[in-house]
Amino acid sequence: MTNITISDSIKYVGVDDHDIDLFEGQYRVPDGVSYNSYLIMDRKIALMDTVDRRKGTEWMARLDAALAGRTPDYLVTLHMEPDHAANIAAAMERYPDMRIVGNAKTFAMTAQFFGTDYADRRIVVTEGDTLDLGTRTLQFVMAPMVHWPEVMMAYERTEKTLFSADAFGKFGALDASQPWDDEARRYFINIVGKYGANVQALLKKAAALDIARICPLHGPVLGDDLGHYIGKYLTWSSYEPEEKGVMIAYASIYGNTADAARRLAEMLRRRGEKAVVIYDLARCDMAEATAEAFRFDRAVLASSTYDAGLFPVMDAFIGRLKSKNWQRRTVGLIENGTWAPAAARIMCEHLSHMKDITVAKPVVTLRSAMNAASEQQIEALAETLTA
Repeated sequence: MTNITISDSIKYVGVDDHDIDLFEGQYRVPDGVSYNSYLIMDRKIALMDTVDRRKGTEWMARLDAALAGRTPDYLVTLHMEPDHAANIAAAMERYPDMRIVGNAKTFAMTAQFFGTDYADRRIVVTEGDTLDLGTRTLQFVMAPMVHWPEVMMAYERTEKTLFSADAFGKFGALDASQPWDDEARRYFINIVGKYGANVQALLKKAAALDIARICPLHGPVLGDDLGHYIGKYLTWSSYEPEEKGVMIAYASIYGNTADAARRLAEMLRRRGEKAVVIYDLARCDMAEATAEAFRFDRAVLASSTYDAGLFPVMDAFIGRLKSKNWQRRTVGLIENGTWAPAAARIMCEHLSHMKDITVAKPVVTLRSAMNAASEQQIEALAETLTA
């Protein structure tokens, strides 16, 4: 059990999950994940969200211990995704006098998940509404599509604390030691990345608040250097490259396309490129590769031709980039085909549907394996990418 001290009035009652292997059924989480829940202790007590059903019993025990015999007056539901809302019905049953706070879309979803919209116990809030707890006041900020339509945040005015729902969260349990940037980037790009415009709108609202602390629904409470975290969100949500570098992703059948990708990486490093990362799409964490494609200003896609199309993992990877609104990048292409290379043409077609993608010249074509001519093409591509 991870113990976190926030303040005398704000208590952490979340739990770590080290048993989960895939978050949202698709993202690898070797260091687990945290489901964060908070109590605001005042004349009135506000419980901020619940946790995933996997950890409901542990959460209830922790909640009872923190309450020390008191009863929460409000359950504030910022996000209805089941990793945060699965225990709403259990909490409402356990504390029959507790009221539930949400917006209109929240209660449409409680009806879907639990068969009730809590008509006799609900408090419906909209943008700017407040909830008086005594010496503390919660102000509600609507955050639609960050990353579900019902999402909202709550700003506690006295302690200048933003309860930010999934925003500013990250993969990894709280007792795992890992850099915030890497796992927050992988989390943001893959889960929230499609909704950059919505995140930008939210950040404009947040700029009007005097924020001293951010309490997300996953990952650590953020209190120091908030400018760093907010700056990362500004970059990620605007689709601007985070730093200079080249991400190379390859899809290779017998290793020849992989050889070309690695040869290009060597040439780039020899030319002074400091950040070059390379991913075998058939074996890597594709969510990590996606995040790295957003991180750097240049990418190279290297694919074998397969059934007159793309090798399946490359097709899936480009589809993921498109779905997350990848844009504003320079992209090099390497194709391979023994009798009818088609990968470059198909990759170009996919990229043409993305915004501000520049295809670097030359496009490299292998006929089965590298030879002197294709090595010259790879060298020319390295020169273009480092010009």
